Amino acid sequence: MTRHGAGLTEITPDLVLRAYRAGLFPMAERRDGERLYWLDPELRGVQPLDAFHLPRRLARTVLSDAFEVRCDTAFAEVMHGCAAPTPDRPETWINPEIERLFGALHVMGHAHSVECWQQGRLVGGLYGVALGGAFFGESMFSAARDASKVALVHLVARLRLGGFRLLDTQFVTEHLARFGAIEIPRAEYRRRLLVALEAPARFLADPDPAMLRAEILALRARD
Repeated sequence: MTRHGAGLTEITPDLVLRAYRAGLFPMAERRDGERLYWLDPELRGVQPLDAFHLPRRLARTVLSDAFEVRCDTAFAEVMHGCAAPTPDRPETWINPEIERLFGALHVMGHAHSVECWQQGRLVGGLYGVALGGAFFGESMFSAARDASKVALVHLVARLRLGGFRLLDTQFVTEHLARFGAIEIPRAEYRRRLLVALEAPARFLADPDPAMLRAEILALRARD
């Protein structure tokens, strides 16, 4: 993996967007770390939008009223949930500088959150950055069973409806591999990224409910 220190250069939201266009993404080493690094993995994780694996049990949960799913109504809270330590993840890479930068990207309309709510309480979600037809998934969290998984299904359905071509997961975890995420070489990733950046796409925070449900059903039918 190639890792570039941020050095003394001021990191701005515009610089972050330029980095994404070049195939890089920022991370801190730990929650209380002050320095950011630009990462450029030799193998990049992607979730093919036409090959998403939606298990039958999860599909039932997604289509039920177990969660109220919203987008872009609690972006800062989702980031805070992703940054919070858990027993399985005592340390995270989301430091205050990452929160500041992505909060600014959200205000600019580039960063989005998908949120799962139960009884008025945020119990899971994810966030990422949209550029052209590429969506760069950053992190997810779950405080209730299946919450982050439901958020991911909703993200994929919205991206497909909105004309996106690439869902970048950065790395492939065991969790993401169950849904069909794969690793591709850096050169192949950059080729796909260039194509996706030129694609006309729009992040659909509030799509037509019937169209969204039909897209989720289509994901299940492709399994």
